[in-house]
Amino acid sequence: MDGETLQKVALRHAESLPSASLEYPFGPGWEVFKVRGKVFMLMTSAPGEPVVILKSEPGEAEALREAHADITRGYHMNKRHWITLEPGGPMDEDLVEELVTESYRLVVANLPRSARPVDPETYGIHTEAAQR
Repeated sequence: MDGETLQKVALRHAESLPSASLEYPFGPGWEVFKVRGKVFMLMTSAPGEPVVILKSEPGEAEALREAHADITRGYHMNKRHWITLEPGGPMDEDLVEELVTESYRLVVANLPRSARPVDPETYGIHTEAAQR
């Protein structure tokens, strides 16, 4: 997937998430998505190519980096808790959307219960029963 497509897919999906907002706190070169004031996704071309930066559980982040050459440590973020999706690899739209949703869920889970726009335990989880 090329960088422009990667960012378009991530942007489209992030915009569809409940209470997600787009801000530019670091200037026009950084698109920052937040839920209730907390960052769950960043997009930039600062490292020389369009990338998407997402929150991830440390163990999951490590597994993703091992399984996908186009997923690396978080660019300018905590290297254990953030990942960077880079263009050029075989990553598909479904994986990008899944990772954006997971990043969103992780951030929502750390919000006070009264501020959560969704239940992070069930939001975006596709079960066999839900697909019938």
